[in-house]
Amino acid sequence: MDNILKGKKLLVLGGAQLSCEIIKKAQELGVYVVVTDYNEIEDSPGKRIADQSFMVSTTDVDAVVKLIEEENIDGVIVGFVDMLLPYYAEICRRTGLPSYGTKEQFDIFINKDKYKALCRKFHVPTVDEYAVDLENFEESTSEIKYPVLVKPADSSGARGITICYSKEELREAYQKASQFSSSGKILVERYLLGKEATVFWLFDDGKYYLTALGNRHMKNSQEGVIPLPVGYTFPSNILSKYQKDIEENVKQMLSFVGIKNGMMFMQCKIENDECIVYDIGYRLTGSLEYKILQKVCGYDPLEMMIRFALTGKMCEQDVANKINPHFNRYGFNLSFLAKPGKIKKILGMKELLEIPQVIDAVIAHDAGEEITEEMKGLLAQITLRVLGTADNLESLKNLIELIEKHVNILSDQDENLLLPGLEFEDILKDIEIL
Repeated sequence: MDNILKGKKLLVLGGAQLSCEIIKKAQELGVYVVVTDYNEIEDSPGKRIADQSFMVSTTDVDAVVKLIEEENIDGVIVGFVDMLLPYYAEICRRTGLPSYGTKEQFDIFINKDKYKALCRKFHVPTVDEYAVDLENFEESTSEIKYPVLVKPADSSGARGITICYSKEELREAYQKASQFSSSGKILVERYLLGKEATVFWLFDDGKYYLTALGNRHMKNSQEGVIPLPVGYTFPSNILSKYQKDIEENVKQMLSFVGIKNGMMFMQCKIENDECIVYDIGYRLTGSLEYKILQKVCGYDPLEMMIRFALTGKMCEQDVANKINPHFNRYGFNLSFLAKPGKIKKILGMKELLEIPQVIDAVIAHDAGEEITEEMKGLLAQITLRVLGTADNLESLKNLIELIEKHVNILSDQDENLLLPGLEFEDILKDIEIL
């Protein structure tokens, strides 16, 4: 238990299932946790485990500021949702509490149009795009080479994204994406068919650390929607080349916009052995890679984010000597997807947690929740994440097989909702291509 944090009051904005990870970690550190959102307690998993909760919307800045003042809150933290970041920054500004980023910085990194322009300025590879004008559709799309990816400039979680193979599909997808964009700005990008990787960064008082680079394994297990991630493996064999060619450019970019603290992920496509950025999140990540970093390297970015919220400092001591993106063994994150249906039970949790190499098994959708048709093709289909380490590839192969043997997601009709997951052959194929 951390004596500096013990007894302090932390306000968590939003009580979604993933936010329970923040709440439990803060409570382990002796922090008194308060959760607020507009949901009733039965619809807010975070409220059910918090020390105290309130029915105040996270986007009602005036009401949250009043709550902070009345309850003598020591710090505020926001979880895994881009949309809440500007509200979080404004709440912190008005209450004088630490915010790891500014409203202006968040505005850049939640807007795909803005951060792509920033990447180009600093020679950080990013996806090419086409200018499409609905009012002049035929002419503006005449030079497009398909397939293309259509997506809102200011959305996340794979909402509003469509792969298009023709002009007719493009027109329909453009209108669909508009429904998910508050700004009305739609991006039409060249659709890269390469493999994927994700780069993870940690920031401490103006110092920038590349903490991990993992292969992001995608699987197309459903018709009519984009492929979704079924796992990560660390470290990626593209890491050394990324450090040689791109790392310093990214640091210059971050310095230009004045980044000081926090964490960030950059999702990339791989083309010609180059990481091409297509998505950025300046926030905690749903992939929960910080659990692997804590196990392999001995530091926990989630704990550091909680500490910053309550003290204004990411850590007490320099973390640089612990950071090693090359790791000393494999790390993995298996993401189990569920097809539409109401969840009755997730089987195998006890057995998973008894496996020595498993760090944690984290439920994203619990019994009684429903995977709806509207969630199909979105990251919201991820129902369970299992994280762990392996000493070598053979051990990794055996672990994946053992873990997948235990996991089953049953519907209220006793149907197996589990979609095909990561297979060892997928990992070998991705490594070989990279």
